[in-house]
Amino acid sequence: HFVSGLEFDLATSLVGQPLVRQQVMKGVREFLENPNPVKPLVMSFHGSTGTGKTYVSSMLIRYLFQSGLQSPYVHHFSPIVHFPHAEQIEQYKESLKRWIQGNLTNCGRSAFLFDEMDKMHPGLIDVIIPFLGPSWVVYGTNYRKAIFIFISNAGGEQINNVTLALWRARKDREEISLQDLEPAISKAVFENPQSGFWKSGIINEHLIDFVVPFLPLKHHHVKQCVVSELVQQGLEVRPGVVQEVADSIPYFPEEEKLFSSTGCKTVASRISFFF
Repeated sequence: HFVSGLEFDLATSLVGQPLVRQQVMKGVREFLENPNPVKPLVMSFHGSTGTGKTYVSSMLIRYLFQSGLQSPYVHHFSPIVHFPHAEQIEQYKESLKRWIQGNLTNCGRSAFLFDEMDKMHPGLIDVIIPFLGPSWVVYGTNYRKAIFIFISNAGGEQINNVTLALWRARKDREEISLQDLEPAISKAVFENPQSGFWKSGIINEHLIDFVVPFLPLKHHHVKQCVVSELVQQGLEVRPGVVQEVADSIPYFPEEEKLFSSTGCKTVASRISFFF
């Protein structure tokens, strides 16, 4: 019942992300239907601002845990908040490892969200490798039912470029496959010295189960976001307003003005100008 609810929600409220729906459902379904997973579920979300990465991760958490992101079993890390100082990286490593270990001891079915992986100090994330792999017991904790989600803008530009190139080659976004995007994402995320995954064992040991690419959103997707935001705020859905809000957002590339530069991120704040 949980899986079909999530599937329905992704189908109806996530705008313009066929690959995300497919990858997330595949990951969650396989993972939850397996009473004895060999390793935790590890997913990495990539895409530019406003394409739905945070939205999907909180939707997932809402289905998995009764009190959603407020649940004591859901842990959220942001490098800017939790790991701000490069010179304290050894301390961060120690506390991150202890923190994850402690939480998994309390509850094997825990979720860990790592936001803005592109701003994470290279090397820091590798302390969690023992928790991600298929060894049976780490430090005496059974941790194979945990879920790890990495979220990153890294790779967003590359995903946008590939999507654009395919559009110019008359390939519809619904036909874009993971194979079309994976090489570009790998280069941007895993081979980039600025990235939190730089030379990471997480990559070399293939510990990420699902790389989930979020595509740039087109004008009609932004309009869908405007409509659902109006409905959510209990405001009247007037076609003129929907059009104006969608038009007020910057689009790229310069010539074709195809994709929203900020996805659906600024939709909510722009609506207030019209009411």
